[in-house]
Amino acid sequence: MTAKILVSACLVGRPVRYDGMAKTLDHPALTRWRDEGRLVVVCPELAGGFSVPRPPAEIAEGLSGSDVLAGTARVVDVTGADVTALYLDGARSALVLAQSQGCRFALLIDGSPSCGSAFIYDGAFAGRKHAGAGVTAALLRTGGIEVFTPSEINALEARLESGEAG
Repeated sequence: MTAKILVSACLVGRPVRYDGMAKTLDHPALTRWRDEGRLVVVCPELAGGFSVPRPPAEIAEGLSGSDVLAGTARVVDVTGADVTALYLDGARSALVLAQSQGCRFALLIDGSPSCGSAFIYDGAFAGRKHAGAGVTAALLRTGGIEVFTPSEINALEARLESGEAG
């Protein structure tokens, strides 16, 4: 069986980000995986009920997605609205989709309060980043799915070609 990869919709050119833009990743491996039918595309924020565009959001107080999952942190948007429930709904939806499609790997945009897996913003809306994962990335990891950032696509490609991925 060929391993499937959950991928952020914005990385495949869909204009789903908070600002109505995409963050298209132009990489031959991504193109090949798409052509092979291996990509399972998701935007957890849209799955959670957000629209495009929407106010930017960050995980408050320099915390991370695992803290949100534990109920000890909130996701707030730039207006101060608590949007935690929508982020949790989107993360759960992404996990269910990944599991139903047999995804063992995910390629997610970094920095997002949903999809970030190496870094996220600190909740002050000042452009400051810190190490941490967004809500979806954290939940996928608890579900046994390996999460990669766009800058790690070569590592994901190596994992898939190693034979370990099926």
